[in-house]
Amino acid sequence: MVESWSFPDTAESNFRPLVVIELAKGTKEETIEWFTKRIVDKKADGGAQLLIQPLVTENGVENIYLVGASHLRLLLGAETVGLVKECNDNSMRTFTYSSRKTFKHFADDNHNFLTMAECQYIIKHELENLRAKNEKMIPGYPQAKLYPGKSIVRRLLTSGILVQIFPLHDREELKKLSHSWYGRVKVGYQPLDDIRCYFGETIALYFGFLEYFTFALVPMAVIGIPYYVFAWEDYDKYMMFATFNLLWSTVILEVWKRMCAILTYRWGTLLMKRQFEEPRPGFHGVLGINPVTGREEPVYSSIKRQLRIYLVSLPFVCLCLYFSLYVMMIYFDLEQWALDYHKENESNFSSLMLYVPSIIYAVVIEIMNRIYRYAAEFLTSWENHRLESSYQNHLILKVLVFNFLNCFASLFYIAFVLFDMKLLRQSLATLLITSQILNQFAESLLPYWLQRRYNRRMKKRMCSKKTDTDLSLAEQVNMEKEMGTYLGTFDDYLELFLQFGYVSLFSCVYPLAAVFAVLNNITEIYSDALKMCRVYKRPFAEPTASIGVWQLAFETMSVISVVTNCILIGMSPEVDALFPDSKMDLVLTVALVEHLLLAIKFIMAFVIPDKPRDIQMKLAKLEFESLEALKQQVRAFQMQL
Repeated sequence: MVESWSFPDTAESNFRPLVVIELAKGTKEETIEWFTKRIVDKKADGGAQLLIQPLVTENGVENIYLVGASHLRLLLGAETVGLVKECNDNSMRTFTYSSRKTFKHFADDNHNFLTMAECQYIIKHELENLRAKNEKMIPGYPQAKLYPGKSIVRRLLTSGILVQIFPLHDREELKKLSHSWYGRVKVGYQPLDDIRCYFGETIALYFGFLEYFTFALVPMAVIGIPYYVFAWEDYDKYMMFATFNLLWSTVILEVWKRMCAILTYRWGTLLMKRQFEEPRPGFHGVLGINPVTGREEPVYSSIKRQLRIYLVSLPFVCLCLYFSLYVMMIYFDLEQWALDYHKENESNFSSLMLYVPSIIYAVVIEIMNRIYRYAAEFLTSWENHRLESSYQNHLILKVLVFNFLNCFASLFYIAFVLFDMKLLRQSLATLLITSQILNQFAESLLPYWLQRRYNRRMKKRMCSKKTDTDLSLAEQVNMEKEMGTYLGTFDDYLELFLQFGYVSLFSCVYPLAAVFAVLNNITEIYSDALKMCRVYKRPFAEPTASIGVWQLAFETMSVISVVTNCILIGMSPEVDALFPDSKMDLVLTVALVEHLLLAIKFIMAFVIPDKPRDIQMKLAKLEFESLEALKQQVRAFQMQL
């Protein structure tokens, strides 16, 4: 590349604020001066080479700063993070500044070549990779120690000097997106491409999966209604329903892989390579040279990380799982005590006491989930993962296992220890419906109330200014910095994962679960869209090529559902009556059927390609062209020698 990071990058007359940095009140001037200097310094000097301006209000200069970048700086940053854009020949290629003319819609005066979300992602990447070199502490704060390789932004956050960093909303684009997304109730697809352009690939992919999963549940809901309405109890009919459920769960997950590949190829993230992923802000170690990229970055021993995982994190998770099971057994003891008390007294008070154990257990589960979540985040951060994707995968696995046990352990105990199918059906329906009501309150009613409050506050401020014009930049920043922070798609995927478990694990016991899931997801789409646009600050875009470890989680759940449904069918009185003489024959038959269904699942997963044929061909063509280009470079180098 002819251009280098040493080009002069002075403030442009048309400075475009993209990211907001809020410092704590009373931050020392020498700290502000040092931090802003590191932001504007050249890359060669360890800076981010960005543009920064203080936010000026009627009260003067506050500790709020607006960060932007020149057009040239953003283009070079796009190459650094490995963004993939569409070329003039309609192929998708990794953007390089030297070949910028070959990309569709590129022009030197076209500042919309990169979306606003991509520009904000580039700025976030550069800010997070500001690392200490020779500094021993943050100027003005001797207690805030620094060492070579430490993330400056993370140290400022943990020290309380830096309050928050967030990207600005584009009010006009947000208004257009809101209208087409949730502004009116309609039967149709979501504007996923518009969502991706505004919020990034991670959030767009979640809404794509939510939409796909809702449509995929419709056949299960349609088939499940007759089983509930006509109260079919014949085991052969339930066997047919369970078998369809198991095949359905396999097909929808494999088809989603294909749809995900289509979306991410169109968005360019399918081609983004892992080596472009920089060390996460929380990663620390001795400053060294990455042997793959040749770049200067912190280095940490993978052996130490593995020891922390297997000698500390894993035993802690196992201990928490044991404690969860212990609490569950206490709950069943309380249930038995309440039942015995009711039998002895037969009063209104004793009837109310029957609900007390369930209420206590639900509260304890919620408390345990929250405490465990904090502990899991601390442990995963302490493990010191280099990449953000690795950090997220380990965190998700920790929390997922614990939530799975909390939500389904009691159902497994009722089904396979108490052998009470009636209680299992009641418990499953209660857990599913109750969780959906609570989630809808938190994600529909509460966001609606917050939106009304947000609108009233905005109108009050506009009236106090006595103006009919739109919000000024200072007013917009002050409004947005008080909004809630979106913490990511973890809780949203977890809700869908648990919902998938309720639908698939015990489908032959409660076929109506899919109906409630469809109704819930329809409102979920609108409520989640509302909170993204009106309740929370705009999150930074995060490129992704898939739903990550959640794909494996859903596939694991579908495998477990094969086992549970086969055992439940084998436990039914009708099936048990077919083997009056030998229970061993019953066990062997159920095991044989279970193995056959698993074999069918794995065969279907193997037969259905993860990527459509045309995308496979495009990827193969790009790989071939890359190899040919590399050969030409080698030949040119040999000729020079």
